Amino acid sequence: MKKDIHPDYKPVIFHDVTCNKSFLLSSTVKTTETMTYEDGKEYPVYKVETSSESHPFYTGKGRIETKEGRVAKFKKKYSKK
Repeated sequence: MKKDIHPDYKPVIFHDVTCNKSFLLSSTVKTTETMTYEDGKEYPVYKVETSSESHPFYTGKGRIETKEGRVAKFKKKYSKK
């Protein structure tokens, strides 16, 4: 491998600000803030708005609309009056 051309790959805390949950992953993302993780060590932190802890698909709190419901909604919206 060539020297000085690869990004710095290090542990980073990804903090979901929606539900206040943190994940420790390795990444090349550049950050300016730091935060103490559950293990007591300080790591760079990258704030995200959505993660598997807050996304409706993963939490099961999203609404599921059937195909018939979408067709009926379309017909209602665009039917001639």
